[in-house]
Amino acid sequence: MGETVRSHTADYRVRPLSGTGTPIPGPSPARRAAQAVDALRHGWPIALAAGPVLLPVETAVASQAKAGRMLVSSARAATLKLTNQRAAAEPNAPVLIRGAEAFDLRAALPIADPALDLAAPLKGPFVAETLDFEEAAIAALELARIAGILPAFLVDSSDAGEAQPFDPADIAHLADRDRLVIVTRAKLPVTASADAQIIAFRSADDLREHVALVMGQQSGDRVPLVRLHSECLTGDALGSLKCDCGPQLDAALAQMAQEAADNGGWGVLLYMRQEGRGIGLVNKLRAYRLQDEGFDTVDANQRLGLPDESRDFGTAARMLELLGVPAIRLLTNNPRKVDALIEAGVTTVERVPHQLPDNPHNTRYLATKRDRSGHLLE
Repeated sequence: MGETVRSHTADYRVRPLSGTGTPIPGPSPARRAAQAVDALRHGWPIALAAGPVLLPVETAVASQAKAGRMLVSSARAATLKLTNQRAAAEPNAPVLIRGAEAFDLRAALPIADPALDLAAPLKGPFVAETLDFEEAAIAALELARIAGILPAFLVDSSDAGEAQPFDPADIAHLADRDRLVIVTRAKLPVTASADAQIIAFRSADDLREHVALVMGQQSGDRVPLVRLHSECLTGDALGSLKCDCGPQLDAALAQMAQEAADNGGWGVLLYMRQEGRGIGLVNKLRAYRLQDEGFDTVDANQRLGLPDESRDFGTAARMLELLGVPAIRLLTNNPRKVDALIEAGVTTVERVPHQLPDNPHNTRYLATKRDRSGHLLE
């Protein structure tokens, strides 16, 4: 389709070797941020520039670590009755807490994970302390979300181990979409259409590999029907009835195939590796467990200390740019997708409704999308 397939090269900034003036390679801000994400996944601490050392509670390998303070989100602090009404209205804001005794990992994990509230009653009293590294704390909570772990840290813990340096300003470079490139393509006959192509995208500092499925013949004279579909293992592959993701995916593919067959048009499915609206598979399953206890999808995410919507629609815009698609007809009931793509520079000439019937297991889920997330009925 005219684009160039590129490979990645090392991304370094040059800095002088201390005491010699000789330049040596040093990691770029994007690379440092990626290394910090990797550290959190492995359970290693990160050292904030102009801030403390933070040890991720969920993955920490320093089993003997202890700390007098913890960093959590406002939504989790609300569970401990530590937020006022104004703070509670910002569920993703950072809160610094102190307990009557030092936190070890065994005591810290139930504070981080609301699914453990009943199995491990919280041992207070707890108090909220003044947070003098708020910008860095906000970046750390976002870094935890990107890593797919619970947003909770021991602060300046003993026996934390060697820390990975992290400057809060680095996190913005993880969204450097110019680093996303097409790496390969292939023919992929699918049930909906035997004449389809799959295109793979990769960014040097992101483990997620997105794909596009193109049906029909790309034409500059025809605006394609486009569907942004965020990965849902439970719905897409396992047939979960808790959501409508699987049926939405199947219906979108069928509609795009029909578009190509009947009208000489074409369609593009962008399959985004953004499980759980950006919180990751494990945290999505934690939210499912909370839904089993009666919470809706929004409240379940907030009890985990995570946003109810954190997908990166700008990456989808970059994928369309690489495919040479300046204008689209968007298959969605979510106005946020339309607004996000327009903001990212994609001309959306039409919103095509994409409504499917509910079932006894997802009625409340669909109502929550409508009533709390602004999804349209048609």
